Parts: sequence; C-alpha cells; structure tokens
Amino acid sequence: MSTLLKWSIEDYHRIVEAGILKDRSAELLEGEIVEMSPIGPLHRYINVIIAKYLRSLLATLAEVYEAYPVTLGNSEPQPDIAIVKSPDSRYIDRHPYAEDIYFIVEISDSTIKKDKMRKKKTYARNGIEEYWVVDVKGRKVTIFQQPDNDSYRVRTEYTRENISPLSFPEVSIDIAQIWEQLP
Repeated sequence: MSTLLKWSIEDYHRIVEAGILKDRSAELLEGEIVEMSPIGPLHRYINVIIAKYLRSLLATLAEVYEAYPVTLGNSEPQPDIAIVKSPDSRYIDRHPYAEDIYFIVEISDSTIKKDKMRKKKTYARNGIEEYWVVDVKGRKVTIFQQPDNDSYRVRTEYTRENISPLSFPEVSIDIAQIWEQLP
C-alpha cells in the first residue's frame, strides 16, 4: 500500500506563491490539496443572501468573510462564509486561525457529502465550535456544535426556525428568510 504525500501549510503557500495552482481552484484539507467544486449561480446567490443577512445582524460584533482562506493546523480551507473576530487588521499578515473563528458556513448545492463528512471532520479536529451546512436542495440548515475529535457532539437541523449562534446568543437568525428569497 502506498502512502499519500501530505503537504504542510508552508508547502502549500510555496506552491500557491509559485503559481502552480493559479488556474485552479483548490484548498488544503488535512494535508491534501483538494480541487474545489465550481460555484454555480444558485450557490453564489444564496451565499450573497446569507452573507448580507449575517452582516446586518453581526455588524458590530464580528467580520463576515466570504470565500477567504482560514488556517487550521494542516488545512487551509476556503469556507463559503467565516464569521471571525474583529477587527480586520488582525489578519493583515495571516489568515484567521481556529481561535479567531466564531462559526463557519458552507453552502451545499452539489457538495453536501464533502461538507458533511470531510469538511466537518477538518473543522471538528481543529476545534471550530460551530459549523453550519446550508443544504440548498433540502432547504435546511444543519448546525454542528461542540467538536469532539473528528466530529461534533451536537447536530441539529433547521428548516424555518430562528437560531442563535453559540457565540452570539443575543442574535436571532431567521432561517426562513434564506428560503423566502429563492425563486
């Protein structure tokens, strides 16, 4: 049996800086360079809706990053949305680390298996306290909380309810608003 060569964050940054991946959309997951799925119009639309909504609710509490890398151990994923600590100036010379992240949101229209398995494992391993998977086809949001090794202790699905993120219990997010803006 052969062993897959694992890449470090430093290796990955050198590969990116050398321009080897310039025409490819990729991210580093658990030491493996993984090609990212193309973003379709519906995915982009829902991403924009959610990001705008979260910005309106969290404007003075956090930064809302869209499709920017976060650095987690031997991974550098590019979540659709990352809610991170303010101010932006914290990230002038680095991407947000696990301790900077309040929660992560992945939009899943064609990547549900990857998001609920591989990415969930990466986020849990790195101590991301809360991880949301927005299932476009199923019109539900699965929220994972309380990381425990490779998974999460709590998994809850929402379709139209109001939810409050762990880091912001005073904030109420109406999930129905996402679906109401779809054609």
